[in-house]
Amino acid sequence: MRRRRRPSLWRGALLGLLLLVLAVPALALGLVWWTLPPRDESLALPGLSAPVEVSFDAHGIPRIRAATERDATMALGYLHARDRLFQMETMRRGAEGRLSEIAGGAALRLDRFSRVLGLAQRAEADLAGLEPATRHMLEAYAAGVNAWIAARGRFAAPEFLLLGAPEPWEPRHSLLWAKVMGLWLSNNFRVEMERARLATLLPAERLWDLWPLDGSAGRPDLAALPQLDRVLAAIPVFGEDAPLPNSASNAWAVAGPRAGGTAPLLAADPHLGYGAPVLWYLVRVELADGGLRAGATSPGVPFLVFGRTNDLAWGFTTTHSDTQDVYIEPESAARVVRTETIRVRGREPVTFEVRETGNGPVLSDLDETPRTDGQVLAVRMANLEPGDTAADGLRRLAMARDLAGARDAAARITSPPQNLMVAARDGGIAMYLTGRTPLRTEGDGAFPGTAPWQGFIPFDELPHVESPGSGLLVNANNRVSPEGHPAFLGRDWYGDWRFRRIHELLSPGARFTLAGFAAVQMDTLSLPAREALPFLNTLPRGSGAVGAAQALLAGWDGDMDPARPEPLIWAAFSQHMPRLAVAQAGAPDAPTSAEFLRFLLTDPRGEWWCGGDCRAMAALAMAEAVRDLVARFGPEPAQWRWGQAHQARFDHPLLRFVPVLNRLTGLAAPVGGDGHTVQRQSFRMAGSDPFAAVHGAGLRIAVDLSDADATEVIIGTGQSGHPLSRHWGDLLERWQAGETLRLTREPTTTTGHLRLTP
Repeated sequence: MRRRRRPSLWRGALLGLLLLVLAVPALALGLVWWTLPPRDESLALPGLSAPVEVSFDAHGIPRIRAATERDATMALGYLHARDRLFQMETMRRGAEGRLSEIAGGAALRLDRFSRVLGLAQRAEADLAGLEPATRHMLEAYAAGVNAWIAARGRFAAPEFLLLGAPEPWEPRHSLLWAKVMGLWLSNNFRVEMERARLATLLPAERLWDLWPLDGSAGRPDLAALPQLDRVLAAIPVFGEDAPLPNSASNAWAVAGPRAGGTAPLLAADPHLGYGAPVLWYLVRVELADGGLRAGATSPGVPFLVFGRTNDLAWGFTTTHSDTQDVYIEPESAARVVRTETIRVRGREPVTFEVRETGNGPVLSDLDETPRTDGQVLAVRMANLEPGDTAADGLRRLAMARDLAGARDAAARITSPPQNLMVAARDGGIAMYLTGRTPLRTEGDGAFPGTAPWQGFIPFDELPHVESPGSGLLVNANNRVSPEGHPAFLGRDWYGDWRFRRIHELLSPGARFTLAGFAAVQMDTLSLPAREALPFLNTLPRGSGAVGAAQALLAGWDGDMDPARPEPLIWAAFSQHMPRLAVAQAGAPDAPTSAEFLRFLLTDPRGEWWCGGDCRAMAALAMAEAVRDLVARFGPEPAQWRWGQAHQARFDHPLLRFVPVLNRLTGLAAPVGGDGHTVQRQSFRMAGSDPFAAVHGAGLRIAVDLSDADATEVIIGTGQSGHPLSRHWGDLLERWQAGETLRLTREPTTTTGHLRLTP
């Protein structure tokens, strides 16, 4: 009898073990599911002056109806926390230098950088200098965020199930956003150091070939150059150590008469690194006095960043002004200002001293190698200077009624350096330069040096534009200071490729509508490719796959269409050719650009980089590019597709490191374009997925000020930061296809309600 029961006992034990194995993930999934916000909710929120009603459309986009601006701000804080709290947490921790507490040693380099710069201390100091109305707005926002945290605890977002309940939000935390953006949108200090390093490798007359948009007669002080390689290696690279690489953007405005009416139209699409969720959160706010706010906010701050009111519409592009300088100073100039301790998950804490000179933080302390040269490298950044009033400016921008009000707001946006594109309902359009740009006593900031700043260029002396006779304003990160303008802004500009293409598409006679603007934003014709094709088509025809690829290029117009093979061939060639040139010159790690490639293909001076024959080097680059593509995509170039290789990826900041979970939660879509098309889709050309689109327009917006309902928007992921939410990635397909959503007063479909009461 006992022998007969044994199989039954084993089966029972195995069944029990199986149930246990299944129960653990089921329990985990249940806990994660419990962190989803309810569709319908009613909550008391002390501090409100009157009830606030929020309705959600089919995509989770809220319509807020509130009695006052303060009430709406409290509601927005609650909504941001409800849908994006972990995104806010990573921003806060990144700026405070506390990511290592949750991410371990992988985040240590970024945390040290944030601590050395003192972002947290500087944000706290800025808070005290803001206008009372702005501080009250930040306090109201924090109250809304904390209401969600208090109600949900560690169930506030799925990530907090492991991390524990989030800490309360404070007004100063919202100011960290501007500090982080200032680093994302300004990277000149690193370019200075890289340029100085290359000065030791290249002849003086060849150095500026790498930056052919502008030149400088200056040469660096070579005394501190032995430190540069080590310090550069210690500075985090955004996009690798942090989720967002450098930025770019498009924006344009068309005055009322040219738009065919009385009110102007405006379009904007900021370009940042991709992640899930994207940086932007869509909302429409209506106040009891008739006030309107509609567009894109950024979780962590209470301000409308891109959008419109009844009277005004606005967007931003990065100016790329030179607002950062690296200083070579004697070690005796550095003094200890504080001691920092970073807690590192799974490791012992790291303690170090932060030093500053009279110019700013000592960057060379990021490199822990003992120094014997008696010198340090310090950095001065305009966005770290005391008295940053950017929050005042953003608050005032939403209150402005006309261009005069917008100009007043722009003057208060002290960081980061941006072009503020504005359209007013009365018909006027303008572009104002924001941010503080330094006045230098000598030099031009192209290299590390010793000359101090003498304050900042007065706002009214910057090259603003108001109501141009053409009725059209466009910026795509191109140079904004006219030749000979007395205000020196810098030497490192993006090319004018997108700027020129937008002008082609908005040529006289074009019909201006929001749908037309959306089509312009999706344009994928590459001017660098179109302008290089005549040269490429004169190269000797190769054999096999190389010849087949060249034959395809001979019939191509430069459109980076995801369904075509030619964009892939061009993309590979455009990377191989500059790399061969800098390697031949003995500077294989030198940065290259589309402007440098144009220089090689069209300027006789480029022959030096090509060993005397750029046609031969171009033929070699084409052969190497095709060889690599054959290895990846097969022997038939006609079968290749740009969209097969070029997919926009949106990954969770933590789950991207967990292969199984990243496959479940990561979002991807084939896209056209490249780094120089109006539909910007930049790729890194590195790693196992070199053509993946990692940077572009996570937000597109277009506004017609003649109609309060005419606000067309789209974001690349969804409103929610919760991977199990139906709004985690529900806008991806629309974004990929170039479709938009209209932020009307009443949504077509209402899928949820939130009522907040005093």
